[in-house]
Amino acid sequence: MKQLLHTPEGVRDIYNAEYAKKLEVERRIRKAMELFGYRGIEPPTFEFFDIFRKERGSVSPREMFKFFDRDGETMVLRPDFTPSIARCASKYYMEESLPVRLSYMGNAFINESSLQGRLKEFTQAGVELIGDASADADAEVVALLIHCLLSAGLEDFQIEVGHAGFLRGLLEEAGMDEEAEEHFLELMENKNYFGIESLVQSVPMKDSLRHLFENLPELFNSSEQLAAAKSMTENPGAIEAIERMEELYRILEHYGVQRYVSFDLGMVVKYRYYTGIIYQGYTYGTGETIVSGGRYDTLLEQFGKDAPSVGFAIQVDGVMRAIERQHIAVTTDSVETMILYEKEQRELGISLAGHFRSTGMALLLMCREEGHTLEEYIEYGRREEIGGILYIEQQGEEVQVINIADGSRQTAKLSDLMIG
Repeated sequence: MKQLLHTPEGVRDIYNAEYAKKLEVERRIRKAMELFGYRGIEPPTFEFFDIFRKERGSVSPREMFKFFDRDGETMVLRPDFTPSIARCASKYYMEESLPVRLSYMGNAFINESSLQGRLKEFTQAGVELIGDASADADAEVVALLIHCLLSAGLEDFQIEVGHAGFLRGLLEEAGMDEEAEEHFLELMENKNYFGIESLVQSVPMKDSLRHLFENLPELFNSSEQLAAAKSMTENPGAIEAIERMEELYRILEHYGVQRYVSFDLGMVVKYRYYTGIIYQGYTYGTGETIVSGGRYDTLLEQFGKDAPSVGFAIQVDGVMRAIERQHIAVTTDSVETMILYEKEQRELGISLAGHFRSTGMALLLMCREEGHTLEEYIEYGRREEIGGILYIEQQGEEVQVINIADGSRQTAKLSDLMIG
């Protein structure tokens, strides 16, 4: 029986005040997306395995929750929204030649082999801007991302921006074989700089290029570092990537959000479908990224629609941890009042509750049970963070108003409460 009360590893219950705060944060994020003109879409929680197979560049199959339907088809709980949105856009907007802006909010599922405190079920909120290859689209999505985090209540955070084409260009210039490239990217993702130094020393290449590889950890933070990196390579792809980041920064200055942005030329992200600008977001109080995203210009081709795209995903659970640990207040529309009535006053209690609810007030209606004292209900109100109690007992046209915080009481006339 004890085991039935616990959740499996990697999932958790969210309830009461925490649930109310999460709903409020999600509402704020949705509102920010709406203000930028993004329209909601809700793909199914599970899809065919083929939607997320390795060739799409999503998570590895061993990290997916897979099951079979009654027809023997392999299904997957979505580990990532982007392939699902790509499928939807290809299905419903196949003939649309102008940009499509979509937003989503929901849970995703990854069967992490090493939890390290990570959740296997988590809430993501994100957008996809489909059909626009411009730097303006990149900048709009990054600017919206920043507005979403600010709307959620965060103030101290940083969006690190990289470009998938930069390292790809350098690796092409270095002439590494496929195995060496995969090893290099793995070392970069794990920030194993000693391993990187050893690897580039073992591969024949120009001294200037080797110097650039070895100094990648220093090429981050300011936009001035982009110019320094551009002087160290002659590869057209790497130079084009740097110039795209420089253009992105100039546009973000127009949005007035450039102070939240830094650059990391050595950035490597988990998903391999990204082709251009990539980014990750960090803040205090959480050891994981709270944001990831970037440009994926070839993913929709796999579903039959040729449309360059860019988007982001906010890890809502990570944002909530940061809000809690940074002691950021989140105001919610919680229950402020309890109407407590004696059984003989049932009709009056229900009538009074209906009156207040019709004005938009959220309240709790309870009949006092025999064997429970008024003090017990006051203590219950404290536990549930209810502001006060309207206690209806046999007093004619009068009720007691009890302040939960200090237990003080005063008498009020029903006729005064019912005004309006």
